[in-house]
Amino acid sequence: MDAPSATEHPESPSGTARSSYVVGAGILLSRLAGLIRDRVFAHYFGNSDAADAFRAAFRIPNFLQNLFGEGVLSASFIPAYAGLLARRNTKEAGEVAGTIAAILGLVVSMLVVVGLCGTPYMIAAIAPGFEGEKRELCIRLVRIFFPGAGLLVFSAWCLGILNSHRHFLLSYTAPVVWNAAIIAALLSFGSKQPQFSLATLAAWGSVLGSLLQLGIQIPVVLRLVGRLRLAPDIRLPEVRIVIRNFVPAFISRGVIQISAYVDSLISSLLGTGAVAGLSYAQTLYTLPVSLFGMSVSAAELPAMSSALGNQEEVARHLRACLNSGLRRIALFIVPSAMAFLTLGDVVAAAIYQSGRFSRADAVYVWAILAGSAVGLLASTLGRLYTSTYYALRDTRTPLRFAILRVVLTALLGYLTAVFFPPLLGIASRWGVAGLTASAGLAGWLELLLLRRCLNQRIGTSGLPVSFTLRLWTAAATGAGVAWIIKGAVGLLHPLSQAVLVLGPYGLVYCAAVLAFGVPEARNAWGRVRGRRRV
Repeated sequence: MDAPSATEHPESPSGTARSSYVVGAGILLSRLAGLIRDRVFAHYFGNSDAADAFRAAFRIPNFLQNLFGEGVLSASFIPAYAGLLARRNTKEAGEVAGTIAAILGLVVSMLVVVGLCGTPYMIAAIAPGFEGEKRELCIRLVRIFFPGAGLLVFSAWCLGILNSHRHFLLSYTAPVVWNAAIIAALLSFGSKQPQFSLATLAAWGSVLGSLLQLGIQIPVVLRLVGRLRLAPDIRLPEVRIVIRNFVPAFISRGVIQISAYVDSLISSLLGTGAVAGLSYAQTLYTLPVSLFGMSVSAAELPAMSSALGNQEEVARHLRACLNSGLRRIALFIVPSAMAFLTLGDVVAAAIYQSGRFSRADAVYVWAILAGSAVGLLASTLGRLYTSTYYALRDTRTPLRFAILRVVLTALLGYLTAVFFPPLLGIASRWGVAGLTASAGLAGWLELLLLRRCLNQRIGTSGLPVSFTLRLWTAAATGAGVAWIIKGAVGLLHPLSQAVLVLGPYGLVYCAAVLAFGVPEARNAWGRVRGRRRV
């Protein structure tokens, strides 16, 4: 029997567009829960020593989650597993899923034990600026966080299964219960405990939330997989492919995590509030990345990985998915970047300004967000390019470019964060903005390299210049109107100011892209009105 052609794929670009909206809805619920969690956290901790210790501590076991979690499994496991499902080989797919789960269990268990024993050495390497009680609190929190991080690795394995079966909503809403557990701990003990004790209780809430997040996914995963045999059988051909692709993806994620830890290390040298400020800004920065970049990439990866046919048919299908996804991402990321750059204080104040988090803290986070805006579009588009490489079973090419980006980010970040503030005559804590800006510049270089190399393999891809100019013009017009309103209303309650300033910004942007005839905007508007426009 002849292999099905590329036109017989279970999902076309329009089908994956629908899937990306489902993913986006799930991520939105999760991220809203995360924003509520951070707002409650900011209310009780502000930019204090306890906040610095908690944020730094969570980064260390989070290294384990990110190394073995969603990014690596998306690169190695989903293409192999989704490919087996596309060929109707469900029995072998179940065997592969069980084998990968068993291998993850063995490796992660050992790493958790090593992490628990080696925590003091990690703190000395990651946050050398922490001393005394702040350092001791960070050590205690890391030891609490580590088991929860191990549970979240298996939650990422569940996500791989669910996404391959196109069950996107559950996998991306599951983190809501993790956030809810932390929020419950903060609200229950926030007014009764001092900050250091409250940080410890919140950490235990995180562990409980990790268990709940895994628990709500397991029943559906077992139903989809069927008979699951947990045995590390590496004789299966697809398991060997997963392992072979896992190693470069693992190193790639490790390189990215090293970059995150370099940022944390440099921030710990910049004074109280620098680590917490960076973390607050990253929560806001990753919101559009997750909503629009991750949602499109997550929806496209299983579809691209299921591509069948000859080389030209596969390349044509990948180009269609990639170019369609890039346009959908840019439609929402461009206004997000403009908002961070020009209205970041309004955004930060609306989310965080309460209790110990002051107006001055909101302005500080704005500076960091403005730096992030430099590379927001590049890093988000880069996610989809990387997913396309993964669909081609190529995890090595993105690794090479990721290493280059991380090295460049570290060098530029150190220079801008440590040396520039004294030269400019400002406090050292403002150097954190240099970290995010330097990462943005390196992100653009990575995107250019990813695109050039992929275009040589599948043909021309990327955003048309006219399309990009229309988006930036619309965003700049909205920002101009928002600035006029901001100056007219002055300082109000943060939520009231956000409604009066950000609301018109969004309306003007939407009206402008519709007036400019952007097809993706018209399709999105048609969905809002309950009908699809082609």
